Amino acid sequence: MQAGNPPVGALLVKEGKVVGEGIEAGKSKKDITCHAEIEAIRNAITKGQNVDMQDCTLYTTHEPCIMCSYVIRHHKIATIVIGIEVPVIEGVTSSLPILKASDISIWPDPPQIVKGILKKECENLNSAYQNILKKAQEAI
Repeated sequence: MQAGNPPVGALLVKEGKVVGEGIEAGKSKKDITCHAEIEAIRNAITKGQNVDMQDCTLYTTHEPCIMCSYVIRHHKIATIVIGIEVPVIEGVTSSLPILKASDISIWPDPPQIVKGILKKECENLNSAYQNILKKAQEAI
């Protein structure tokens, strides 16, 4: 949040070890693809670990958006653990639930989705960010 980004973080975990981590950086890097989930996947790849992500778990504070969901499915990540849902353009609860799609032949079965982990803490972070945005708009 201090860099002006939404408070979203993601960890990619394999066999109990963090292999990738990411924080939301779309606004500060001026690159819409710098969402926390994609950044965690990029981080794992750039560490040179040649991570087979099929048995990884991705932990994220917010439900992955459609873009992130595509990247998650491309890398065949097995489990997604979500703090809070964001149903407008997200990959599970929106009208385009890419993370739940089972009719795309190039992808394996959908990942297991676990929702509501540290939900209150994630909601508090999200509320704080929304308050910052509101105050900034009021100042204009």
